Amino acid sequence: MSSPVIGPAIGVVGAGAWGTALAQLCAAGGHEVRLWARDPALAAAIDGGRGNERYLPGIALSPAIRADADLAHVGLAPVLLLVTPAQALRQVLERVPARGQALVLCSKGIEAGSLKLMSEVAAELHPGSAVAVLSGPSFAHEVARGLPTAVTLASADAGLAARLADALAGPAFRPYLSDDVVGAEVGGAVKNVLAIACGVVDGAGLGQNARAALIARGFAEMTRFGLARGGRLETLAGLSGLGDLVLTCSSTSSRNYSLGVGLGQGRGAAELLAGRRTIAEGAATAPELARAAAAAGVEMPVCAAVGRLLGGAAVDAVIGDLLARPLRAEGR
Repeated sequence: MSSPVIGPAIGVVGAGAWGTALAQLCAAGGHEVRLWARDPALAAAIDGGRGNERYLPGIALSPAIRADADLAHVGLAPVLLLVTPAQALRQVLERVPARGQALVLCSKGIEAGSLKLMSEVAAELHPGSAVAVLSGPSFAHEVARGLPTAVTLASADAGLAARLADALAGPAFRPYLSDDVVGAEVGGAVKNVLAIACGVVDGAGLGQNARAALIARGFAEMTRFGLARGGRLETLAGLSGLGDLVLTCSSTSSRNYSLGVGLGQGRGAAELLAGRRTIAEGAATAPELARAAAAAGVEMPVCAAVGRLLGGAAVDAVIGDLLARPLRAEGR
């Protein structure tokens, strides 16, 4: 498979906060950007007002960005940044004409049912496309404002990764290259579940000691699972793993952390998730991660606890069960 050439046009599939921020980033690098919005009204509002007030308020967008509700049109670009929710990626890729485009996966999760990572879904549906993964500690509103951000850009195609890095890099946005696609994806998926757990700790008022312990033990779970799926330790300890974990486990800007706070306060998952405009990916990932961990023979008690809470288990009971686990060596 030859590595695709990155032309002047880039397609961004998904006009939420992160997709819009990435569109702004690409436009700042001199690219023409076609931004797909599922809602035609949102596409019209973005073009008409030169901003995305629904998902990224207060940010004036570059005139090089054109919003479009026609996915087939946006899909003609030689490079597509896929920024849809993880559970919607398959449906979106089924609608994108397979033309050997470079696919940059910006969603973080494990597909329900198949237990596939996003790169595996993309390889199944677009076998002729080169795939890269963009992941790391990156709140959309900070990237859109030009605040310093560093991320992992992982691809088995070194030439594609280098060209994508040149296209995305800016004065305040720094991609670090890797060929460990699996490690980058596992870090992004697992940290969302662990961010919910940290929110629970804070919502239940368990203190800073407990949150620090949870981050450390959660990272051990991420590492075990990542290695079992074929990722590398240095990737999991890097920006897309530990870096993203620290960010999302300690900030109210994280949708997953905020969901966890509500759970820790005793509110139900159905109530917290109902009517949300933005998606907490960890809520969908948690039960699939539990199944994937069991299939791989990996013990992940913190992540499993999040799944129980999302299923309606009482906070006190779940926390009590975690604290009652047998003592063991730290490396296990």
